[in-house]
Amino acid sequence: MASEAAAFCASAAKGGPRPPHGRLVLPAGRAREAVAFAAGAVAAALALALLCSASVLAPTPVPNIISIPSSHSASSSAGPAAAAVGKGPRTFYDDPSLSYSVRGRVTGWDAKRAAWLRARGLDPDSAAVSRRVVMVTGSQPEPCKGPGGDHLLLRFLKNKLDYCRLHGVELLYNTALLEPSMVAYWAKIPAVRAAMLAHPEAEWVWWVDADAVFTDMDFALPLERYAGSDLVVYGWEAEVYEERSWVGLNAGVFLIRNCQWALDLMDAWARMGPAYPEHAAWGKALREELSGKPNDESDDQSALVYLLAKDPGGRRWANRTRLETGYYFQGYWAEIVGRLDGVASRYEAVERGRGAAAAGLRRRHAEREHPRYAAARDAALRAAGRRGGGGRS
Repeated sequence: MASEAAAFCASAAKGGPRPPHGRLVLPAGRAREAVAFAAGAVAAALALALLCSASVLAPTPVPNIISIPSSHSASSSAGPAAAAVGKGPRTFYDDPSLSYSVRGRVTGWDAKRAAWLRARGLDPDSAAVSRRVVMVTGSQPEPCKGPGGDHLLLRFLKNKLDYCRLHGVELLYNTALLEPSMVAYWAKIPAVRAAMLAHPEAEWVWWVDADAVFTDMDFALPLERYAGSDLVVYGWEAEVYEERSWVGLNAGVFLIRNCQWALDLMDAWARMGPAYPEHAAWGKALREELSGKPNDESDDQSALVYLLAKDPGGRRWANRTRLETGYYFQGYWAEIVGRLDGVASRYEAVERGRGAAAAGLRRRHAEREHPRYAAARDAALRAAGRRGGGGRS
């Protein structure tokens, strides 16, 4: 079981009033503190790397870019390459009815995606495909109205870029409204759906809100844990399925498999949003059906809770959704911030301990070798009874 903290959304403490997308609205005077925290969390993670002893940054062994066999060498001229464009086997991309719009339904995706992979010499069941992750995040097209907002977004983006580069994860940062009517927190659905169609080589799409920060750069997604799941989101089963609480999960960070089931879920989810005429009616229904919901607004988080909680027998959505609480896949500010104190010192203590293992952790190494060092460091922390990046045991 993974025990380290991954990303968390800055939000109010669990159980208290908070916006539906799980974000904390900072007063103007707290903006500088937020910048300092974001920088501090990353700096703590990077400190050991800068000291050249070891690092708390850990890429997975999966390469960032899948190597697709080419018919020409790098030294070939552009002429043959241009002539080869469009000569390959026909794929779903050649279907004129294919649409990236949330209003355009896609069917038979699993077979179409598998055929695309095989046409390029890729085995859908290979590690190069089954462990490939694309992260999607983004922000509004226009500048932030609040002072310091764009600077905060830049710092948060830097945090994600570092994590993705070191873990072999491709990052897609979106600043366009792919469906003009789906603004704010609803904008994630068109972006994630488009990423699935544009990246058939990726098995997983990982949505991370713009204001979420990775607090443990060693953390790697425990994908083997999700063999039977197609959606992973931080939440609590009792609060979703029994209490039907509108804050029973947080939709600010989720992992979704690139498959037909996921596209169908996206379609059902999007129909509760502002791109469809039923949006207002859904807002009233969500307030009536979900406990604690304070308004008639149909928001993405409440909509997902509703889809799961009202799924008869869990046969369509719930049985393939994992509400993750075994570790901090995502945590609220109030839950996480107190655990960050002394993270760097705990890593240093293990690395500076006695014995050959500790000496090996202090050895300088290339960035691409960090997976081995991260695994060894995690084992050393566990053996010493210490906690690393703030995760739940």
